[in-house]
Amino acid sequence: MTEKPEKVAVHIKYKDVEKTFSAAPEETWLLLNKFFSEFLPSFEIANKLQLSIDLQQLAKDCEGLIAFSQEGANLLVPNSKLTDNETLSLWLLAGYLGHKLGMIESNALSKEELQAKLGKSGKITSTRLGELVKSDVVAKTADEKFRITTFGVAQMQKDTLPKIKAKTNA
Repeated sequence: MTEKPEKVAVHIKYKDVEKTFSAAPEETWLLLNKFFSEFLPSFEIANKLQLSIDLQQLAKDCEGLIAFSQEGANLLVPNSKLTDNETLSLWLLAGYLGHKLGMIESNALSKEELQAKLGKSGKITSTRLGELVKSDVVAKTADEKFRITTFGVAQMQKDTLPKIKAKTNA
C-alpha cells in the first residue's frame, strides 16, 4: 500500500482578494508562485489606476475654504469670489468631506439647498448642476439630490482647490 502524500493548505489574503490552495507540497508551491507572478502584478496595476481619495490630504487641502460647525458645513470663501460651478462644487465637496469624517449625516444636497447656498435662481442652479453632472463631477442620487463623485473630488483636489486658494488668498 502506498501512502498518499500529505497536503499543504495555504490561505492568502491580500486586500479584498482571498485564495486558498490545498494540494501536495510541490503543487501548492507551484500554485502559490503562479498566484504571485500572475495575479499580484495585474492587481497592482489595477490598484494604481483606481481613483481613491486620501481623506487626510483632502482635509488639509480644504483648510481655509471649508469648516464644520454644529449647524453643518460652511464655506469660508465668499460666493462673490467664486464661479457658480466652483461654489456648487465646493458645497458638495464639503458635504462629501463632512460625511466621510462623520461630521454631517449626508453627503448629498437637494437642488433647493444648493440654490439657497448659491444665491441664484432655480434656473441658473439647474443649469450649473446640469453642467457639473454632464462633466461627471456631480451625480444625481435616486432621491433627486446631488453629490460630488469620486472623480469630482479628485478634480477639485487637483485643479479647482488650488485655483480657489489663489483667487481668495486662502
